[in-house]
Amino acid sequence: MSTPTRPGPRRPATQADVAREVGVSRTLVSFAFRNAPGVSEETRRAILEAAKRLGYRHNAVAAQLARKRASSIGLHLLDLHNEVYADIFVGVREALEGSGARIILSVAEGDAAAESGDAELGPLLEARVGVVIAATMTGPDAAVREASRLVPIVNVARRVEGVDSVYSDDGAGARAAVEHLLALGHTRIVHVSGPWFEGRHARRRAYEDLMHDAGLPPRVVVAPGYSLEAGQEAALRFLAAADRPTAVFAHNDQLALGVREAASALGLVVPQDLSLVGYDDSRIAGLTGIDLTSVDLHSHELGRDAGAAALERLRFPDAPPVDRCTQPRLVLRASTAPPAPGA
Repeated sequence: MSTPTRPGPRRPATQADVAREVGVSRTLVSFAFRNAPGVSEETRRAILEAAKRLGYRHNAVAAQLARKRASSIGLHLLDLHNEVYADIFVGVREALEGSGARIILSVAEGDAAAESGDAELGPLLEARVGVVIAATMTGPDAAVREASRLVPIVNVARRVEGVDSVYSDDGAGARAAVEHLLALGHTRIVHVSGPWFEGRHARRRAYEDLMHDAGLPPRVVVAPGYSLEAGQEAALRFLAAADRPTAVFAHNDQLALGVREAASALGLVVPQDLSLVGYDDSRIAGLTGIDLTSVDLHSHELGRDAGAAALERLRFPDAPPVDRCTQPRLVLRASTAPPAPGA
């Protein structure tokens, strides 16, 4: 007596199955799932209902590859802990709304700079996206240009010659911050920077130039990263020194908040003992009790502009590179004041 064979796993439903169920062509089914013109609402509804009955799940990525035309847009974010990148994401999403383009998100790991552009964008390259919005790549300019040959890139908050770039004038923002501290009478001003990478030195260079112009010695402290914790670690050393500064200009708000935490741990009061200026004008900078003077780089606007540039790059692959620069604005709050008498 033979043993009955166990039925194999059920074959997943396909678009062809849906087409047979409704009595239409497979092309029309494909059009319905892509919301393409030429399909009546009644037919579209019948196709979707049949797909649900049969258990068919539309694979947008596979369909995209089958059409040999990428409609997804990759979004590479350097750090989700920094509110600036969340604002950029919101701006990008607003720009893409109604376009039919899908966002595939990738977040960098840690503070370390990548050695090459394609290494940073690995997951998005594997996803075969049509264009990448990068906020922000840390590889050298040459690596970014090389990666842009694999997939079009829209840089956000960084300018790379020959590659679509939407950015803020970091030199102007830093000058506004340092000029404010100089006008208050500060002469011992420290700049807290993060690890250097090409494309992220304009703020430091503007600080150094202004200090030299004022006849003052620049003092740059490089934190181990760009986070609050990195700023706190770096500041604990120089704030405990006998020649501690009376003011600090930090590369971003997270570093500035880390300096504030270190100052508090050492019994220093902002701004009576230490004036503090950040950069980004993140939401936390304006909270009561924080009141951080900061440079607004208009991150939400940068995200919208980047999203629009990405859509244009999908439509016109051979168009000249976008080069769009916004002007930052110094937002004065309660974290800065003249130095204490005798300081």
